[in-house]
Amino acid sequence: MKKIYLLFLVFLLLNLKTSLMSEIFILYKIDNEIITNVDVQKEAQYLIALNNQLRNLGKERIAIIAKESLIREKIKKNELSKFFKLNQENPYLDEIIKNFYLKLNLNSPDEFQNYLDSYGLTVQEIKEKMEVENLWNQMIYDRFRNQVVINEEKLKVKICKEEKLNMQTSYLLSEILFEKEKDKKIDETIKDINKSIEQVGFENSANIFSISDTSKFGGKIGWVMKKNLSEIIYNKISSLDIGSHTQPMQIGGNFLIIKILNIKNEKVKIDKESELKKMIIFERNRQLEKLSKIYFNKVKINTNVEKL
Repeated sequence: MKKIYLLFLVFLLLNLKTSLMSEIFILYKIDNEIITNVDVQKEAQYLIALNNQLRNLGKERIAIIAKESLIREKIKKNELSKFFKLNQENPYLDEIIKNFYLKLNLNSPDEFQNYLDSYGLTVQEIKEKMEVENLWNQMIYDRFRNQVVINEEKLKVKICKEEKLNMQTSYLLSEILFEKEKDKKIDETIKDINKSIEQVGFENSANIFSISDTSKFGGKIGWVMKKNLSEIIYNKISSLDIGSHTQPMQIGGNFLIIKILNIKNEKVKIDKESELKKMIIFERNRQLEKLSKIYFNKVKINTNVEKL
């Protein structure tokens, strides 16, 4: 009886092994590396963990993106292995991992681990991926930094041009804020105000009709920047000349007339030194990214990528 049980157990294990083997198959061979269907599934989970919006693309499209991502990673990894020892302890990676989970709005390593668990991923797997990208960028920088050419004078000229275009419009405004009188139609009130403006001027009319606190100052509001104006008010005054006023507009339960007393355009000051540093970093990274793509394509041509 015991022998029969053992034979049955062996039979089950062999069938289980065969079943598992049938579920895993090789999709690509890249030099000495392979990519299986399970690798693609894992990569898809990784990419979705980075960007949940990928779910909207559908399984087939995600699988294609995951395959392409893995092929790039394997090619980079093979190239890096010529110059670096991979899978080494690197304290810098811990900082990269921290920045990684903070971007995902996670506040601690434990939260990050729980998040990865929900996708069937581990921190070590993420570290290995980060290591490849980090070492690749380091290699590109070391190899090509001397080829990066940055014309600081050209960037300074660009900053000056941006500063000239970076204007801020402000309006010196007056107002008459009024409400509908109980025993009077609103059209009649508007007619009376317009007549008053013609006869005694906007400021005196504001003293007479406006219910705003500005009435004591002839309705004068002061300088208001364009960005601080409501859309409805800006649309009404944007086409007016200095000295003109709007037709009454309803604002809530009241009515408002706005007059433009003056308009000024001021340059918004730019911290040129800080802006120059940002532009230099951006331009350097742009050129290095271009060189990285060129180098990767050369490596890819010399890599045996075999679809099975």
